[in-house]
Amino acid sequence: MWTTAPRAVVFDCDGLLMDTEPCWTVAETELFARRGLPFGPAQKALVIGKSLPAAGAAMAEAFGEPGAGDALAAELLERVAEVVAARAEALPGARELVDLVAERVPFAVASNSPRALLDTALARGGFSVEVSVAADEVAETKPAPDLYLAACAALDVVPGKAVAFEDSMTGVRSARAAGVPVIAVPTLAHLELPADLVIGSLRDPRLLDWVRGWRCGRIRRTEVGIDSVDLC
Repeated sequence: MWTTAPRAVVFDCDGLLMDTEPCWTVAETELFARRGLPFGPAQKALVIGKSLPAAGAAMAEAFGEPGAGDALAAELLERVAEVVAARAEALPGARELVDLVAERVPFAVASNSPRALLDTALARGGFSVEVSVAADEVAETKPAPDLYLAACAALDVVPGKAVAFEDSMTGVRSARAAGVPVIAVPTLAHLELPADLVIGSLRDPRLLDWVRGWRCGRIRRTEVGIDSVDLC
């Protein structure tokens, strides 16, 4: 682990905080099945971590339906929203890690999901998040750096002083493009991610010990302009 604490943290949502990938897989499998096509690891690799428009475009190519990307994205969104609202659960250790971080530094969520779906997932998982950025609120989605740059701006932190948590190649590339050091917890176990650190779980004892070692408190500004910390 790093020896210094970050000034802020930016979490991905799908596959990192919330176990929504099975929900996406249910919806994606249905879309493939409607066209008489199988859906396995190779097909999942085409869409995992992608924004909704990018996933729609990938499916349009896989289906041999040129120009159908937008319609497929809408079809996918409708189905996955239903499944997320009914079935999605927080991933092991996610709420505990977010609570630890929230006691120590500001944090945000930056997601390749559109706002409506992001809010549905966070509410379903019981997360209280003050700062979040969704895919339909930036010019370019992951792997472009826009989501991380927007999140860091909202947190008033230099990207290099933050830490990102991601689970996919798309997300890791986005964080790195923004200049944010990144810890990866891969959704696909076989996937090698070019992160600064790769761990198997948000419950990794090294991770939790590192976070607990951050100075605990909320930074506030006094009337004379001096920052101070209210310790926990």
